[in-house]
Amino acid sequence: MNTKTLWIAALACALTLGLGACEKKGSFEKAGEEVDEAVHTLKNGGKETTADKLDDAGDKVRDGVSDAAKDVKDAVKEH
Repeated sequence: MNTKTLWIAALACALTLGLGACEKKGSFEKAGEEVDEAVHTLKNGGKETTADKLDDAGDKVRDGVSDAAKDVKDAVKEH
């Protein structure tokens, strides 16, 4: 592995870990958010609100970044 590749991998790992560590939600917090979203949906006539859709999308992005950070960390450990 050349130096440039190593630096790129280290930078990617640092950025990914930094973004992934911004906010980690526990299972109780996630469950509470689901209850809140269900209440919002009921208040909105059975339709999911735009805010809840955006929150769900943000959660998916956060989970994806966390998974990517783990993959990069594992890949760096292997080499």
